[in-house]
Amino acid sequence: TPQAIAIDQSASDEMKKEARQLRRQSLNQQKTDWIARMASPKEDALLERMSLFWHGHFACTSKTPKLAVQQLNTIRQHALGSFRDLLLAISEDVAMIRFLNNQQNRKKSPNENYARELLELFTIGTGNYSEQDIKEAARAFTGWSSNGKGEFVFRKWEHDYDLKTFFGRTGNFNGNDIIDIILEQKETALFITEKIYRYFVNPKVDKDRIYTLAKSFYASNYDIGRLMRSIFESDWFYAPEHIGAKIKSPMDLVAGIMRTLEVDFSANTPLIRLQRFLGQELFAPPNVAGWKGDRNWIDHATLMLRLNLANHIVSLSQKGKNNYKDEAVAEMMSEIKAQNFSKNGRTYLSFEPFIQLLEDQSAEQIFDFLSTYLLQKTPNISQAKVEQYVLKGNLKQYIQSSLLRLMSLPEYQLC
Repeated sequence: TPQAIAIDQSASDEMKKEARQLRRQSLNQQKTDWIARMASPKEDALLERMSLFWHGHFACTSKTPKLAVQQLNTIRQHALGSFRDLLLAISEDVAMIRFLNNQQNRKKSPNENYARELLELFTIGTGNYSEQDIKEAARAFTGWSSNGKGEFVFRKWEHDYDLKTFFGRTGNFNGNDIIDIILEQKETALFITEKIYRYFVNPKVDKDRIYTLAKSFYASNYDIGRLMRSIFESDWFYAPEHIGAKIKSPMDLVAGIMRTLEVDFSANTPLIRLQRFLGQELFAPPNVAGWKGDRNWIDHATLMLRLNLANHIVSLSQKGKNNYKDEAVAEMMSEIKAQNFSKNGRTYLSFEPFIQLLEDQSAEQIFDFLSTYLLQKTPNISQAKVEQYVLKGNLKQYIQSSLLRLMSLPEYQLC
């Protein structure tokens, strides 16, 4: 876990600048390490995917490396466990406390930021609580704070011990009590289940199916792992309407390419720049609502970059200029490539596993295998059409160019 890099306000401007730079470098390293973990076949793919989901759900920006990774480790620990445990851990997470100003939540001047997002975005959703519920929940979380070491502390002299009325119930409630009362509401199970369904199954919801899943989720005392198992082991999850129904997030797209081509970036520059260009920078969601996802991942600025991303990553492994038809993409990739090589960075990748596996196969067999392996849906293009753009000099060139052409199809953007 990286250490917090403190910035001494009494230091010179030059020393403050250096401290900020070190902090940025440390945080960038954590961003690239996480993507590498998502891409690694040695890691638990579902755990990393769930961690990315909860990272967007409990959207929080932290510029302190130690706190950012501390929160990620907390999410990873509970990502497939009890939602109550996850919710309580996030409520005590220092990055979240500071991001939503619970440091300033005191008995004499309650701060409602965390209480509002807890209800609106993290648990039960709009329309299921009142403004008074927010005020009372904020009072219950007074005194939940942190110290200079980046540890959660409960400042009892700043806590409001008076009676509070929350969701029609009155008592001397603290934050734990508020969480328990929220979880007693079946609407909370519905809200979380629908969000998971949209993320992992289909943006178009099936209300009856979500209700059935949520009922089971509630009865299991909010067991996330059991909910995910119910989804993945069901026959309907593999129905045609759910195959390729979602657009890959930028990090899913990048991690998938890295895993397929065994990509290794020796410098952080490409992965940091690609996160920003593609619109999903880890540890820095756009706001407390997180990334909108699905069709919002694609716009005029990202479409051409996404479609040709595999080719662009291959180009980063090669010195010299590359020809990009799209001017915006050319500018982006030239910048990444120049910075990468100027810092003695190299991008390493390999097509060798595919070549060894397919060296005795016919062109049709190669196309069928790669299509099935890479794409969720049957491509809306014929083999003959793809072959017009495939190099045929030798088997190695043929397999390599076929693979990259298939990864540039719109179907590769889907999951």
